Amino acid sequence: MWQPNQLEQDRLSKLERLEQLGIEPYPRRVERTHTAAQAVSEYEALEARDGETAESLEVTVCGRIRRVNLKGKISFMHIEDETGRVQLLLRVNELGEATYDLIKEKLIDTDDFVQASGTMMRTKAGEVSVLVQDFRLLSKSLSPLPVIKQQVKDDGTVIEYGEFSDVEQRYRQRYADLAVNRDVREVFVRRAEILRAVRRFFDQEGFLEVETPILQPVYGGAAARPFITHHNQLKQDLFLRISFELYLKRLLVGGYDAVYEIGRDFRNEGVSFKHNPEFTMIEFYKAYTDYRGVMDITERLLAYVAKEVTGSTKITYQGHEIELAPPWPRITMRDAIKQRAEIDYMDYPTAEALEKVIRDNGGSVAPGLPWGKLVNHLFEEYVEPTLIQPTFIMDYPRDISPFAKKVDYDDFHVERFEFYIATMEMGNAFTELNDPRDQEQRFLDMAKLYRDTDDDATPLDEDYLRAMRYGMPPNGGWGMGIDRLVMLLTDQRSIRDVLLYPHLREEK
Repeated sequence: MWQPNQLEQDRLSKLERLEQLGIEPYPRRVERTHTAAQAVSEYEALEARDGETAESLEVTVCGRIRRVNLKGKISFMHIEDETGRVQLLLRVNELGEATYDLIKEKLIDTDDFVQASGTMMRTKAGEVSVLVQDFRLLSKSLSPLPVIKQQVKDDGTVIEYGEFSDVEQRYRQRYADLAVNRDVREVFVRRAEILRAVRRFFDQEGFLEVETPILQPVYGGAAARPFITHHNQLKQDLFLRISFELYLKRLLVGGYDAVYEIGRDFRNEGVSFKHNPEFTMIEFYKAYTDYRGVMDITERLLAYVAKEVTGSTKITYQGHEIELAPPWPRITMRDAIKQRAEIDYMDYPTAEALEKVIRDNGGSVAPGLPWGKLVNHLFEEYVEPTLIQPTFIMDYPRDISPFAKKVDYDDFHVERFEFYIATMEMGNAFTELNDPRDQEQRFLDMAKLYRDTDDDATPLDEDYLRAMRYGMPPNGGWGMGIDRLVMLLTDQRSIRDVLLYPHLREEK
């Protein structure tokens, strides 16, 4: 139950006063002919041609009050909509005593939404404004928006303080965060631009955008613990998908050559500055190519999106200047670990031997991990933190890559790559298995390696194997987290800063 504080109680009293005056604080109808930006730009265009014509431009604008300056029988007010701010010039002569008194007596507050109709003009101070002839309240704000104050230090860094400086509170009240922080709104405008650019790229490359099930009877396509739900009518447990992979590859069996999907995945795992339980992924699968062809597509995609959204393939992320233009370095996992850790894991072909050498070198790993997971531990410990510029890491251990074809030089590795930028794993790709016999054996081998307590066991999907037995063309597949791409192109360190509604702990 809402318990209004003193400021909110004052606004409730104003609301009651407005209703007593016969003013509807939340009217059903609204009019708008121009956004704030349109009103200003149209006036300036007319002014450049003919000043007298510009002064007759009539507009009706709407927005939230951000500032009020009362000066007797004349007042200035700034209102803001999605496009920006515009100043209103309010005079008692144009509005009449009754309407002007609402402003003078402060029954209209900062943060209220209003509608103003009038003619455009430029004030003596030089600001393009609306000389208001008609003024209406559209929505009374009962809770004042938080105040954020900023202090710019000598080195140029900005310190935020005030009522709304707590980051978690801003995530919880994203609506308020957006209302008071234009920079935050701009991040999500940029996110939409990134998604549009990604779609344009794949559409131009001849891919078909498709949709696959979110509720799945068997989860798969990634190493993650799923969320479980229940269908009451069918009396069936279902899983929220952790990947699109197995459903997209079924479509290659069905006759499509190249498909992609952008959508939500759900993984019941830990949270961090780059992990959220639900997140946006893009995956594609293309027939008649392999992981090297997929690398070429990846380079072109990232360069294209960066150029479309930022105007350049060169970006800055957390102080690092990063060049996204092709070509990117391509290095095997084995060579990368040999360079950084000075350990050739192929000298230790059993899990026991590799675990011992990791411990002997001061590493800490859980006992009993499979060999492939120990290799991956070495990579994450020694190599991943060094990968600032875009880099492809190729040829992963077979036993942590159940859907990739083997390399041609040994039985331990598969044609899989992940690509890294600014130390973040951005995406994962394979030369996909299309031999149903090999795939079934991989499922069975994986089941032997994983323990009941593991988060990332891969269940056998018999329907997927049945699809493969009809014949699947050779293909390359790929997945990338959209949220991390947005982090990269908007210079945001935390995934929470690029999700409108990030998952948070229960509020106490």
